[in-house]
Amino acid sequence: MSPVPAIVFAELLGTSLWFVGAAVASDLAAAWSLSDTGRAALLSATQLGFIVGTLASSLTGFADRFPAHRLFASSAVLGAAANALLVICDGLLAALAVRFVVGLCLAGIYPLGMKLVVSWAPEQAGLALGWLVGALTIGTASPFLLRGLGEAWPWHQVVWGASALAVAGSAIVLATGEGPHAKSGGRLGWSKVVAAFRVPRFRASAFAYFGHMWELYAFWSLVPALILVAWPEVEDHSRFLLTFAVIAVGAIGCVAGGFLGRRIGGARVAGLALAASAACCLLFPLLPASLVGGLLVVWGFAVVADSPQFSALSAAASPRDAIGSALAVQNGLGFAITLATIQLAAAFAPDVGSRIAWLLLPGPLVGLWYLRPLLKEKGAT
Repeated sequence: MSPVPAIVFAELLGTSLWFVGAAVASDLAAAWSLSDTGRAALLSATQLGFIVGTLASSLTGFADRFPAHRLFASSAVLGAAANALLVICDGLLAALAVRFVVGLCLAGIYPLGMKLVVSWAPEQAGLALGWLVGALTIGTASPFLLRGLGEAWPWHQVVWGASALAVAGSAIVLATGEGPHAKSGGRLGWSKVVAAFRVPRFRASAFAYFGHMWELYAFWSLVPALILVAWPEVEDHSRFLLTFAVIAVGAIGCVAGGFLGRRIGGARVAGLALAASAACCLLFPLLPASLVGGLLVVWGFAVVADSPQFSALSAAASPRDAIGSALAVQNGLGFAITLATIQLAAAFAPDVGSRIAWLLLPGPLVGLWYLRPLLKEKGAT
């Protein structure tokens, strides 16, 4: 297998750890009498761990001082081990601690996967990152697939299955290694991150990405509830499979955006995706139930299609020896935003129903506002 497809596949396997807590939340809620906010906290703990991990990586320079493939592989193995501990947790507090550690480890998988792809194919970063974030999207959705297919499985088998996938991803990326364009820095990463944020193109991409992140993970966390708006009588195992489909269709959006970006530029692809997401947020509560199922598929396609373009735009605008640190801190700040929207969505969704979609609307609108300077550039790349 050539390097970029190998890294993409490893990313898919490694990020299968991300939504394990959400996929088994109903089982844990029944066992521990969790509220909706308690269930959402399982995902928020993972997000918080990821934030701490990415910011620590930037502050220490880990993302740029050590071989990315070894950091990725180590993180995937440690994350798999931490994830497996969920089966012996006896309450929410222990589960939150375990999911926090998984988030820390994911900080060594997602941003480092981006750096590895750029190290092998810098001239095709937008397209390659489209494949990579598509893999992340399918990996994120995979616990719902395992839960839906394994209707009769005990929930802990879903947990173990995700851990096994992550270990396999570790082996693949370790065998692949870093590309010839990899660069390592010898000093701490924070000064390099500050330097990146002084670049106007990087700031525009980063702040547009922050608007995108307001919507993305909150939407993914709401998909099982939004499906009930379209299909109120759906059985649980079918709802898990539909959740997988709505999230995983975003992988097609990422790849399609990568190809389209080569023709019209990554900034324009990101702008189109943000506009489509904004329209879905606005329309979802207004459409009849017979139409919202199709809108969910469109939304799932668009909501993440811009993500690889933001990564490519930011990587292109970063100093060459700061790509890992700059992307890590951009990710960390973006995921900090998701903490607010995930918890707000969980708190208000039971009372407002489908109108919860309007909570997500400011994200793509803000993203479009900050993206304007890049859209005005010649080529919009």
